[in-house]
Amino acid sequence: MKLLVIVGPTAVGKSRVALKVAEKVPLEIISADSMQVYRGMDIGTAKPTPEERRRVVHHLVDILDPDQEFSVADFKGEVETLIPEINRRGRIPALVGGTGLYIDAVLKGYIFPDLAKDQELRKKLREEAESRGSRHLHQKLAQVDPAAAKHIHPNDARRIIRALEVYQKTGKPLTALEGKRNGGQYDTLSFGLTMDRGTLYQRIEKRVEQMIQDGFLDEVTALYEAGCRADSVAMQALGYRELLDYLRGLVTWEETVRLIKRNTRRFAKRQYTWFRRNKEIRWIKLDEGKGVEDAAKEIVRAIASKWKIVYNG
Repeated sequence: MKLLVIVGPTAVGKSRVALKVAEKVPLEIISADSMQVYRGMDIGTAKPTPEERRRVVHHLVDILDPDQEFSVADFKGEVETLIPEINRRGRIPALVGGTGLYIDAVLKGYIFPDLAKDQELRKKLREEAESRGSRHLHQKLAQVDPAAAKHIHPNDARRIIRALEVYQKTGKPLTALEGKRNGGQYDTLSFGLTMDRGTLYQRIEKRVEQMIQDGFLDEVTALYEAGCRADSVAMQALGYRELLDYLRGLVTWEETVRLIKRNTRRFAKRQYTWFRRNKEIRWIKLDEGKGVEDAAKEIVRAIASKWKIVYNG
């Protein structure tokens, strides 16, 4: 089964490149962004616009409310259903996004522990997070599962609690219970987009400023007023948690904007580090005279060569 993968750090231009590729070859895009699955989180997740979604079919966008859980195991299950369906339609599934664990789960065939949810334990851990902070739980996780702690943000209480729940119920770290299977089950063509770090950071700062102009604060306010808790999935997302702190009077507006920009730059750096481990990724640098159009053409040529697909133009 064919599978195109386009990855890279936030703000590098993954979606724009994928849309350009779709003008030449028959694609359906599967969003590999852990937050684009949630309704009402449009501006802060740089979700594809309605017009872009009319141009190209997008999957796993706007499928859940922000207070619903959606794990990497849920994502993998959805994608494993979508890939053969899209192939049967004679189209190429394109996994596009920057959530590295989600993409690795598909490409490497991770097995996730099938444990029943322990609501009592979760409640206890949530109360501990509320009273002592999620970073306190993150420190506890680092002691029993340093590998998981390395890849879970200290503010991501939901994932920290899940990893601690697995450890407390099984006596084993989550990472030890994750195996691999079906590796290489897809005929995969993987690309990573990159650019000079200084240029990327400038793009990130401009994007944050544009999001704020587009009503990012209003979006977070609406979610909060609709009942999204501070520890909900939505409010743990990058930018959302910083704006929530501002709404709660914990930081000034100037500090809020500074933190969003800083944390987004740090996130981009972590994304680079994650994807660089995958030696199958072909990297395309988007500066030095090469832009979105050139990157798309390079990907289209590779698709035509690998899968003998005739493309438009």
